[in-house]
Amino acid sequence: MVSGEVESAFAQAAAEDGIVLGSESFDWLCEQGHVGLERVAKARRDPTLVAPVSAALEVLAAVFASLKGDVSVLCAARENLLLPVDLVHRPTGTVISVDDSSHFTSWRLAALELYPADAALGFDLDEHKDLCRVWCARTDDLDRGLAAKGFGLGGVQRERAYHDALRDLAVPAMGHPPLVRIAAVDGDGAAAYRRHRASIVSLRSV
Repeated sequence: MVSGEVESAFAQAAAEDGIVLGSESFDWLCEQGHVGLERVAKARRDPTLVAPVSAALEVLAAVFASLKGDVSVLCAARENLLLPVDLVHRPTGTVISVDDSSHFTSWRLAALELYPADAALGFDLDEHKDLCRVWCARTDDLDRGLAAKGFGLGGVQRERAYHDALRDLAVPAMGHPPLVRIAAVDGDGAAAYRRHRASIVSLRSV
């Protein structure tokens, strides 16, 4: 399965347990990346966002630079092109991402290595790093002939790693619970749900 199908299968398995996970969009999660996050957070004029968003922006800027992104492209990107968020538990505001093998690359590892020790994460950082080390030889060259905005030709995997980092760090910075990230390297979203069923079911009682 491709990534969207993996998340769809995960959502269907959750629905059978009475847990509704729907798609959502956020104005601070758009094609402009961390530039858009900063723009929207400033416009909110919410003092509680200042510290967490500032911390997230510092790390995201470092991640973007390490992935050799062109920040001028982010500044010129569209504010209204929002990045998809397929799995959200609306009652709690919890965002869930189910990752197939394409999310585990040396580029993703490079991004994860820049996360601070106190980052608010809803997944095991070391486990994800280990999966990147295991899979990168097979996944780094995926879509190598395709261009990605801000990352040039062959930049799709670097863009994916950046967007994953953007979601990881922006979600809690904007007041949501830490993003729950679940590995499904075998492409089986339903099996991934079964492995993590207890933690997902617990959302019903929050």
